[in-house]
Amino acid sequence: MMQVLGGPVPPNTDHAVSVSLPTWRANVGYEEGEDWVVKKMQCGYPRFFIHPIIQKLAQEVVRRVGDPNLETAILFPSIKSARICHSFLIGKIPADQAYKARIVNFIPAPTTEAGSSITSSLSCVVYPKEYASITKQVWQHSGSGISSRRGEFCLGALEDGFLVEDKGFATAESISQCPRKGPRRYQSDGRDYAQFIEERFGRNLSTSLANQAKLAVRKRIAGVLTADVELPEALKTTSSEGRVAGISEDDVYLHPSGMNAIFNAHQTLLTTRGDLPSICFGFPYTDTLKILQKWGPGCVFYGHGSSEDLDDLESRLKAGERFLGLFTEAPGNPLLKTPDLKRIRKLADQYGFAIVVDETISNFLNINVLPLADIVVSSLTKIFSGDSNVMGGGAVLNPHAQYYTSIKKVYDQEYEDIYWAEDAVFLERNSRDFVARIGQINVTTENITAMLKESPLVKEVYYPKYSPTKPLYDSLRNPNGGYGGLFSVTFHSTAEAIAFYDTIEVLKGPSLGTNFTLSSPYVLLAHYGELDWARSFNVDPDLVRISVGLEEVSDLRSTFQRALDAVQSVRQSSA
Repeated sequence: MMQVLGGPVPPNTDHAVSVSLPTWRANVGYEEGEDWVVKKMQCGYPRFFIHPIIQKLAQEVVRRVGDPNLETAILFPSIKSARICHSFLIGKIPADQAYKARIVNFIPAPTTEAGSSITSSLSCVVYPKEYASITKQVWQHSGSGISSRRGEFCLGALEDGFLVEDKGFATAESISQCPRKGPRRYQSDGRDYAQFIEERFGRNLSTSLANQAKLAVRKRIAGVLTADVELPEALKTTSSEGRVAGISEDDVYLHPSGMNAIFNAHQTLLTTRGDLPSICFGFPYTDTLKILQKWGPGCVFYGHGSSEDLDDLESRLKAGERFLGLFTEAPGNPLLKTPDLKRIRKLADQYGFAIVVDETISNFLNINVLPLADIVVSSLTKIFSGDSNVMGGGAVLNPHAQYYTSIKKVYDQEYEDIYWAEDAVFLERNSRDFVARIGQINVTTENITAMLKESPLVKEVYYPKYSPTKPLYDSLRNPNGGYGGLFSVTFHSTAEAIAFYDTIEVLKGPSLGTNFTLSSPYVLLAHYGELDWARSFNVDPDLVRISVGLEEVSDLRSTFQRALDAVQSVRQSSA
């Protein structure tokens, strides 16, 4: 399988959410910032790599409202999300430099027809270039930056005069004492907005259906729609049977990414319950821990997610410590361990904290964690979509949880729908066969993990079916639920891990839950600067993570066998 370093995964996809890093050395080169890798990056995972279209839009913004030699911009879909970035930035830079950071807002031009099916504002934090590493943290952790499709739309609208600077937007963040270029006046070239929309989207994509697409997606996430159906039929579904009794799509909130769903869940709890520290339970996806550490009063981190950790938490609670909420994954990434949610729920009820569970790895068709959580979050970018060409996130409220009324009130007051119309249409289309895909992937993954488990070349297979926490996973499993499509594998030496990764003929890059099998040296990518820290929680830096796709079982078995043969060759040569 020929893979182009730095090319989109899947290939020939303009808005791909993964990028090809086909060798172990390429992954290390990426983390080290080596030119031979970085200069070939056509794209990347959107929270870590700013898409070239968005980079071009940011340059155009600065050209109009700032100094391109000294300044840059980071782009958000709303003033609220831009203010979060601006506030974070000025809290990290010298006080006498704060005035140089400002928010510039762009809105649809007055000539844009009222009631158009698709419009977009654009909120930009403009700031000195030397602070880019600070704003990048917000882009990565909060997951609220604009999507590449929105960027494409806004760039065209800006160039064609349908998106203009909001001159009436004058706040403390937007007023700058530093010299600014006066904005150039761009006039429309005579086309009307309807023509502009038609040329941008053509007849292939009915963005007027975006709100209906969002409704169908929310029904699927609530569990009231589990059939593989087209949009019209999805909208007619009125089943009251969902993940828990009484749930509806009104308990589901869409976000531009899974991490943004987590970020907003945390923000909501801070608003609901006050300035309390959080608990991060189990070895987490890296940005979850960063959110809890960088916003609010910090967190207690239990990286093993063990019963001993729960004993320690219980002793803290008995001693009078109080917490905002406990954030965990079921199962965790990359060791696929399942937390003891039933014991956690008892502690939460007794001592008064919320529970936020990230179900991305398992998905709600395999296990049902909602009855034990206050909020369940998920990255819809992954298996819910499958096509690796659109980002999305969801948050689901448990209507029976202890804080439901207050959490729901804050969500309804504070939530803003910044999920881009075009992205919603793609996500709805991609998710129509979600149920069938999950079933097939479950079966295939059990077959492949069994094969690897039997091989003496393999040191360890991490999969819920083989985990010491399997009883905890099984207690959450739906009647027809499986063990999911993600597993991790380790070998007896670094050289053997490299041979396996370099040889296996599947697509290689970050992300998971794709319709095609995808491999990544996950720990290298997620924790390159903290490998010893990861090792302290029994996370092997040489671990290879596999996300199984829709290929035929026999073909995948052959693919994995060839990779194992390469491991055997390394072992023999080093004997």
